[in-house]
Amino acid sequence: MTSDVKTSDFIRSHTRLNTPSAVPELLLHLADEPIELWERTEQERGDQLPPPFWAFAWAGGQALARYVLDHPELVRGRVVCDLAAGSGLVAIAAARAGAARVTAVEIDPLATAAIAVNTAANGVDVTVTLGDILDGDAAGAEVVLAGDVFYSRPMTERVLPFLQRARAGGARVLVGDPGRAYLPRALFTTVAKYDIPVTQALESADTKPTTVWELP
Repeated sequence: MTSDVKTSDFIRSHTRLNTPSAVPELLLHLADEPIELWERTEQERGDQLPPPFWAFAWAGGQALARYVLDHPELVRGRVVCDLAAGSGLVAIAAARAGAARVTAVEIDPLATAAIAVNTAANGVDVTVTLGDILDGDAAGAEVVLAGDVFYSRPMTERVLPFLQRARAGGARVLVGDPGRAYLPRALFTTVAKYDIPVTQALESADTKPTTVWELP
């Protein structure tokens, strides 16, 4: 995949335009099976790549997107950063809810391409940033949103200080999490709870109890 056009074509040809289970107002290009897509991606690129997180609507992101759409006052007229954006679901929800500007941040080039394809499918405007910003700050964002970011200790050790700096800088910080092992629950306040339908292939379950948390 040597061009943006070819990358976008790859995403469209290996996914189906569908509605996330908890956020039927929105559309995403989603894959049916993670391992098969991962193998196809590596074959196409001739390289070892991270799992295709961008091709699935994870429970934490769905809960966060649901909360944003149900409470548009959270983001309306504000500058929003969607951290580790994956498919762009949360960023798209923020844009749909009336945010003044939304930036979706990802380190995976395929994810940034998927976000562009998904934002086009939903007719919203989202700025996509490719790069690791975790050693910096929220760059003026008034609301920072992060779905499913506490899935490993190394990730948590980098994400948590970033979120704390964003909060110290005056941003509201909300995360969506379906009970991942490394979520520092004691540091957050519960905002909302959802039962999110998920697939056995991703979660070995049909439903994941998922919480939206805020950093006070």
